[in-house]
Order: sequence, then structure tokens, then C-alpha cells
Amino acid sequence: MIVELGSFALILALVLSALSLALTTAGRLRLSPVLAGAGGGAMLASAAAIALAFAALIYAFVVSDFSVSNVAMNSHTDKPVFYKVAAAWGSHEGSLLLWCLVMTVFGGALALARGLPFGLKTSAVAVQAALSSLFLAFAAFTSNPFFRLDPAPVQGASLNPLLQDPALAVHPPLLYGGYVGFSVCFSLAVAALIEKRVDPAWGRWVRPWALASWALLTVGIALGSFWAYYELGWGGWWFWDPVENASFMPWLAGAALLHSAIVTERRGALAGWTVFLAILAFTFSMLGAFLVRSGVLTSVHAFAVDPQRGMMLLAILGVAAGAAFILFALRAPAIRSGAAFAPVSREGALVLNNLFLTAAAATVLLGTLYPLILEGVTGATISVGPPYFNAVFNPLMIVACLILPAGPLLAWKRGDLKGALQRLWLAAALAIAAAFAAFFLFEPKKALAAAGLGVGAWLIGGALAELGVRTKAFRAPLAETLRRAKGLPLGAWGMALAHAGLGVFILGAVVETSFKAEAALALPLGGEVAAGPWKARLDAVQVIEGPNYLAEQGRLTIMPVDGRAPERVITAERRFFPAGGQTTTEVGLDFRGLDDVYAVMGDRAATDDGERAWIVRIYYNPWARLIFLGPALMALGGLISLLDRRLRVGAGSRVKKAAQPVEPVEAQA
Repeated sequence: MIVELGSFALILALVLSALSLALTTAGRLRLSPVLAGAGGGAMLASAAAIALAFAALIYAFVVSDFSVSNVAMNSHTDKPVFYKVAAAWGSHEGSLLLWCLVMTVFGGALALARGLPFGLKTSAVAVQAALSSLFLAFAAFTSNPFFRLDPAPVQGASLNPLLQDPALAVHPPLLYGGYVGFSVCFSLAVAALIEKRVDPAWGRWVRPWALASWALLTVGIALGSFWAYYELGWGGWWFWDPVENASFMPWLAGAALLHSAIVTERRGALAGWTVFLAILAFTFSMLGAFLVRSGVLTSVHAFAVDPQRGMMLLAILGVAAGAAFILFALRAPAIRSGAAFAPVSREGALVLNNLFLTAAAATVLLGTLYPLILEGVTGATISVGPPYFNAVFNPLMIVACLILPAGPLLAWKRGDLKGALQRLWLAAALAIAAAFAAFFLFEPKKALAAAGLGVGAWLIGGALAELGVRTKAFRAPLAETLRRAKGLPLGAWGMALAHAGLGVFILGAVVETSFKAEAALALPLGGEVAAGPWKARLDAVQVIEGPNYLAEQGRLTIMPVDGRAPERVITAERRFFPAGGQTTTEVGLDFRGLDDVYAVMGDRAATDDGERAWIVRIYYNPWARLIFLGPALMALGGLISLLDRRLRVGAGSRVKKAAQPVEPVEAQA
């Protein structure tokens, strides 16, 4: 009965979403607040209905109702309850239902938003309702998670053991919060084109949604990267996998949108470009959904579904993005460019930032799609991996990072480049010192790695320099500096933290990638293997029983080669899941400050003299902690900026004027 209720709620959500589209469209055409309000109410009701459907799906997983096909294929009675709940979004059908839930909830939030002018709000809710209707129809008619089996199997097939992990359990909701959050930016952009209103107030309305989506996407990507790092046992955290790229492209477009929206909000400039980026960010999200669910990719991250449903997703992408870009092409010439500015200005720096970010996103798009297009046209298969991205993507991002600290120190409209660089002399000194220190202290000596460390230090120093300039640190009495720091807007703190977080990430990525060491040996009990300054000794191997698996667990002692640090004991496992007949690895991690000693148990082997042994791989990953700390700081910076009072007030007073485009006004930083 609960499952049938969930299926009914899914259909009801589709009907309510279509009703919302009809009512809001009619309300806008007839200038009727009553009809528009009813449309917003229908959007809220659709969100409630899909929440009920999602709750019913979770219930089916918790009680192991194997008469539901989705439960039978992705759950098992022996699986812990936590992973039974997580399995609700571990399949194509369940994750699509989660996508629809997030989209309708955001649509309801948009319907409740205050301060937006009638026409813009009504049109935006209508666009959001149209998007929701497309995805709900896809879920209801091709990917219904409540499809029954008759007869029902006695036992389920269980969830992929690789997905039975706490980090990956919370990864999809956060990732979808970012993916689908950009749908509101998309809706506001299309509504602005419909209403022919793209002005500073519109930029202020878009920016909170872009900030929230980008921050959630940052956390989601970081969790996925951390999962790959410690769950897959490959010793790495990023592989330029096409599915990883599918989430990275909207992140890059969202970062560009954030910076462009600032210019539109403050100066009324780059209005058309900001609209384009708002459309592009969600288009990349929909493209990612297609790549993951169409079956065109083979990846541990991808849902294996049939190409027919993939073509339907491609049709949704074509209809939604195609209509938006056609509207943009028709209306873009009429969008006002806003206030003029000199090349050397804050606007100019943000324009350069946008150019490099979008160029970087284009390189990722090309590297991801080119092999698929080539295979589809010629049948030839090629692999585009790290060499391509290192040669094309990295230089673009390095230039963007070099420009980044100067932007906040330039004035609007016309800036003083010499003055900005003078304020960054300490950051430059820190970057040069870090580069030289890395070159002479790290072994082997690598000039490119030293330069990368200099870039990371430059970003951190630039963020500190910006805060120092704003608070007059070391140039005014301490009381005055503290007073200024207390009065500094949250947006300034958030921006500095996000920029510094990027620098922290670069430090960790450069050092871990350039100076890591690894080794693998067949070890008998008591045998040792060394990598870098650390070595591991295999002390014991035992079989243990988990809640739904059997594991061969190795106990290893991690010790320094030079004997100058204490020994620690860690465990690494090979787990066998009888339900699915799959074997996975659970790595052993020894956290040594910023470094990781990373151990993996492999297959059984034998030494030359026939003694029983096990393949043990050990990795020394220096500064690996910074790789995951950096994105955490970036996301925290975005959330702190989201709390800035200036993003919640001010726009309403502007929109109380006539519904004509607002003249650009210059605002203080």
C-alpha cells in the first residue's frame, strides 16, 4: 500500500507541476496575481508530493520489499539500515527521483521568494515548473522506481559494495543540491530574457542561488573525490574520469557565473554574459545527467541504463537548453551593456577571470565529448586522460589564479594596477619564497612543482593581503583594525576564504602529485615494503565477519625509515560480499600531519621459496590533507558569503520602481 501511495504521489507531483506551469503562464499573460499565486502553490504542492514519493521509496528499502524492482536490484536483507536508506538514491531510478525532489523543492522556494517583481518571479516559476514537468515525466513514464515484480524474489541483489560507504551515501544529495540548484539560475535567466529585464537588481537575485549551488557542488565533488581516494584503493583522488568531468564542468561555469554576477550587480555590466553563464551552468548539469545515465560511459561512477532512456534524456537537454539558447540569441542584442569601464579595473579583472574559467570549462568539455563523438562517427576508440588535461587545462587555470588576487584590490570602473600590485608585494614575496623553498627542500628537484607551490602561496597571500587592506592591518592602531574587521561584510570574509581555500588545494594537489611515492611487494608475515620515508610491516592476517561481508584483514605497522617518528598500527582489508559475489578493498590510512601513508591489501601470493604471502601496496602521499581541506574552505567561504545581509536586502527596494530596466548604479565594494 505504501509503495502504491508513492507511485500515486509521483504522478500527482507531475500533474501539479504541469498545473503550476499552466497557472503561472496564465497569471503572467493576464497579469493576475491570483493565478500566479495559485501556480506557486501548485509548485509547493508538487514538492510535497514528490517528498511523499521519496519517503515511500525509502520505506520500501528499509523493510526490504523485494516486490519492488528497484529494491530487489539494489538491496539485501543483510545490508545495514543506513545503506538501505542510501540505496534509495543509489540507482538510476532512485537518484532521478532525488533529482526531481530537489528541483521541485527549489521551485517551491522560488515561489516563496520575496522582493522579485511580479513578471520576473512568475516567469521564473513557470520555467522551473516546465523543467520539473520534463524530469517528472521522464521519471514517471520511463524510470518509475515503484515498478512491481511478480513473483517477487526471496532475496535482493544488493547495492554495489563500492557504494556502501558513508561519504558516498551523502555525496549524491549534496551533489544534486549543486547540480539542480543551478536550475533556479537558469529559470531566472530565461525569465529575464522573457521580461527583457537584466539589470543590477537581477544580478543580486541570481547571486545567492549561484553561491548556494556552487558551495553545495564543491562539497559534493570533494566528498566524491575523498571516496575515490580511500575506497577504490587506487591511491589517487582525481582521474579525469568522464563522470568526474561531468560534475566539474558545471562547477567551473558556476564559478564564472559568481564572478560575472558581481559585475552585473555592482555596475550593471556583463549582463548578457551573466545570463549566458546562468543558462550554461545548468546545461552542463543536464549534460552530466545524460552522460551518467545514457550508458555511453563505462565508469564506476556511472549508472548503467539502456541507451533508449539516454536518448530521452538527450531530448530533454535539447528542448530545455535549446529553447533557452535560442531565446538568448534573439534577445541578447537588446540587453543593455551597462556602465563602461576601463580595461584596468575590477570589472576588467573579473572579465579576464571569466574568460579563463570558461576556456578551462571548454577544454574539459572537449576532452570529455571528443572520444564519444569520434567513436560514434568513425567507430574508433581513443582515451583522453591526464596528459591532455595537464597540457591544456592546467595552464589556463594557472593564469586565472595569477590574476585572481589583483581583482578585489582594483577599483570599480577605473583601477590603479600599480597600486594594486604594491599592495600585493607581501603575497608576491611569500609566493617566491615558497617556490624557492620547494625547489631546494623537496627531492627530487622539480621546477614546475615549485612554481605550482608558488601559485598556491600567491592565492593565500593575496587573500590575506585583501583582508589586510580592508582592515588596515599594521597600518592603523589595533583597535581600529579590529573595528574594521568586525564591520567587514560577510561577503568579503567569504570571498577571501574561498580564494585562500583554492590556494590550499593547489598546495596539496601539487605536492601530492609531484612527490608521492609507491611500492608493491609480495610480503610474508613479518615482511616489509618501503615507499618514500615510510615503510610497512605485515604483522598478521585474519578473517573477520562484517554485517554483510567476509574480510581478509591485514594488520600493518607503519614506521619511519629513519626511525625518527613513532610507529603506528593500521588495518587494510579485502572484503567479499556474498550477496553480489563482489570483492572490494578497504585501504589502511595512517594520517601523519599533512601527509598520508596509504596501504592496500592485495591477492594472496607466494615468495620465491614458497612461503605464503600477500601483495601489499604502500603509497606515500605528502600533503594529501590539503587536497580535501581546500575545497572545504572554499565551500565554507561560499556559505559565509551567502549569509551576507547585502544579498538578502536591497534588491526589494529597487524593484518597487516601475518595471523598466534599472539604470546601473555604482556601489561601494
